[in-house]
Amino acid sequence: MAPKPIAVLRYDKLKVQVYKDKVDLGRAAAAEVAAAIKSVVKDKQLANIVFSSGASQFTFVEGLKEQEIDWQSVQGFHLDEYVGMKADHPASFRLWMKERIVKQFGPKVFHFVEGDAPDAEAECERYAQLLRENPLDIGLIGIGENGHVAFNDPPVADFNDPKLVKVVELDEACRNQQVGEGWFATIDDVPTHAITLTVPAIMACKRIFSVVPDARKAEAVKNALQGPIDTSCPASILRTHPAATLFLDPDSASLLG
Repeated sequence: MAPKPIAVLRYDKLKVQVYKDKVDLGRAAAAEVAAAIKSVVKDKQLANIVFSSGASQFTFVEGLKEQEIDWQSVQGFHLDEYVGMKADHPASFRLWMKERIVKQFGPKVFHFVEGDAPDAEAECERYAQLLRENPLDIGLIGIGENGHVAFNDPPVADFNDPKLVKVVELDEACRNQQVGEGWFATIDDVPTHAITLTVPAIMACKRIFSVVPDARKAEAVKNALQGPIDTSCPASILRTHPAATLFLDPDSASLLG
């Protein structure tokens, strides 16, 4: 049985569910995602899902292990990758997906953003074409400490971006988060640029589930929910999606009042 929320809120169109801890949060989100996958597969046999990575997704991935999901009916995508990074680098999002999604669950296919492609702009277009051919059914979208979604940091986020995938320069807050999570030893080790799905590409997902635990996300959550819908906090755009749910724990919800 999926854990029950201790609070259910709504900010504009966005449903917000708070759980007693990050373990319950992960298990509850996994149960809702599993039900959504089942619904999509019933309708069209193959569910196109874009996955988030990072430390905030660990309990959600653990929760997925409890669910009965037909992974051979899942086609996977991911949100971003560092420019120039090899696929076997410990901080590579490709490696994160291979270890925690592909090896664990065995989806039918997983399309990787090749950050070390010789032509980053051409890689953006290749991946954008994949998205055009395979419209996303489910988006598993985290929120960064600076309020970013994918690598759409405040300086580069564009709610009306004409592109689906682009190269961006990462801001200092974003790069510091990667150090704080332990992926890099110092900020000088963090790449300065990445390939990312844009905000419109993310908002095109038919359903969005956003898993955001931990106190370090509390300021971003407050800004996303109670501030203006503005690129100063890119995650605020989630409040306009017609079918999005945000999963919080008491720490990440602590500044909401």
